[in-house]
Amino acid sequence: MLKSRTLLVLNIIFIFIFLATGFGYSFDATQLKQFKSTKQCMSCNLSFADLTGGLNLSSVNLSGTNLSGANLSGVILTNAYLPNAILSSANLSGANLSGANLYSAKLTGAKLTGANLSDSYLCGANLPNAYLSKANLSGANLSGAILTGANLSGAILTNAYLYGANLSGAILTGANLSGANLDNVNLSSTTWIDGTKCKPGSIRVCNK
Repeated sequence: MLKSRTLLVLNIIFIFIFLATGFGYSFDATQLKQFKSTKQCMSCNLSFADLTGGLNLSSVNLSGTNLSGANLSGVILTNAYLPNAILSSANLSGANLSGANLYSAKLTGAKLTGANLSDSYLCGANLPNAYLSKANLSGANLSGAILTGANLSGAILTNAYLYGANLSGAILTGANLSGANLDNVNLSSTTWIDGTKCKPGSIRVCNK
């Protein structure tokens, strides 16, 4: 009997912690409503919010906002201001982020397949294990960005500035790197554009 009661109490505590944790990471309904009406929401909690549905968020200010797990697929975010924003595991597939400021943004595991990031500012951004296949990154500033394990297969990186970026373990199969600046770029164990793997310790040039 005592054992059964103990287990019941433990289960109740577990459920309480689970629910409290889940609510803690969901978006703030008031802030979401404010954002949709004003397009301004700095340092807000919009995690797991659905921001699709034809919203035009060009030039929006989301500096420092938590958008982890949010659905932004196909959303227009041209020239958006997103420095230090948290976009981990967010869905940005097909989104238009041309000219957006994503300085030091956290995009771990974010889905950016087919997204337009041309001329965007991703200096110091964190993109480990991000999905960037067929994304347009032409003219983007990715200096110091962390792209370890990121999937950049078929991505357009023409004239991109990648100085000091970390692409170790990234996949670049079929990517277009014409005119890209790869000075001091970490290419250790990176899968190169021809499908071959760079040797560990490769910097700037893929040693095969």
